[in-house]
Amino acid sequence: MPRRSRTVRVERVPGVSEVPLPVRATRGSACFDLASAEAVELERGRVTLVRTGLKMRCPPGTFLEVRPRSGLSSKGVLMANAPGTVDSDYSGEVRVPMTYLFEGRYRIEAGDRIGQVRLVADEPATFRLGKVDPVRSRAGGFGSTGR
Repeated sequence: MPRRSRTVRVERVPGVSEVPLPVRATRGSACFDLASAEAVELERGRVTLVRTGLKMRCPPGTFLEVRPRSGLSSKGVLMANAPGTVDSDYSGEVRVPMTYLFEGRYRIEAGDRIGQVRLVADEPATFRLGKVDPVRSRAGGFGSTGR
């Protein structure tokens, strides 16, 4: 059964080159591609906040998750702080923190796909102090399930 679509309000930031709205590359894509609004060079080991030129406001009870693009990782381009979170009460421009791993620089052009975004339900939770019963096979964490 098809799920109902929720609306994310998007506003283009004045004075920034016009970029496309987030769009799914294929019908089966889980996330919507996010493009750069500027040409920028990434330097090795330095985090650069790459502008999207978009403000996005998601419905109450949801948040936007900004994720890296796997195709960029093979080129040494990573998203720092991945995944990122855009809360429903944030109203500023969405920027993607990016870094480069290799020697030299990596150039991003305006319009290049730099990340992905998806709408996620924000489930309410209550945190209560109490005993946590261990699960022996998973208590170790940090690679406890093997390679």
